[in-house]
Amino acid sequence: MSQRTTAPERNVEHPARLELAELAPEAYKAMIALDGAARRGLDPVVAELVKIRASQLNHCAFCLDMHTKDALAAGESVERIIQLSAWEESRHFYSAKEVAALELTEAMTVLTDGFVPDDVYARAAAEFDETELAHLIVAITVINAWNRFGVTSRLAPGHYTPARHG
Repeated sequence: MSQRTTAPERNVEHPARLELAELAPEAYKAMIALDGAARRGLDPVVAELVKIRASQLNHCAFCLDMHTKDALAAGESVERIIQLSAWEESRHFYSAKEVAALELTEAMTVLTDGFVPDDVYARAAAEFDETELAHLIVAITVINAWNRFGVTSRLAPGHYTPARHG
């Protein structure tokens, strides 16, 4: 078996189609404010898990880059982040509250049935008090909106640096 001595050549990074923050600054600032309001009532670990899982489902590479880096900077384990794409088979990595949040994230993100099933909502309602649940629903809605901005404007991953957590 031969060893590779040089790194493989990478594909060229695609440019963003447009810069929403510059072209729609009021809407962008409103999204930042909404995101902050949702986070204030939510466990930061749950918030990052939800953001990563929704971004996986929506194929938003920019948001995956951002939120996996934020989660790692906040002390989340690599193992739990890796397992998120298969969380249903890796439930033992997550608390009952985190699983309920992931279930609700999937139900709200992939609306193929046209609604969030009652049993999914009931499990989330059993794990979160009403205020937390309201913030969770807003947080899931916000990350889905950010994902749609990212995939439509083709924001390129790989350049995000998380703020220091401390």
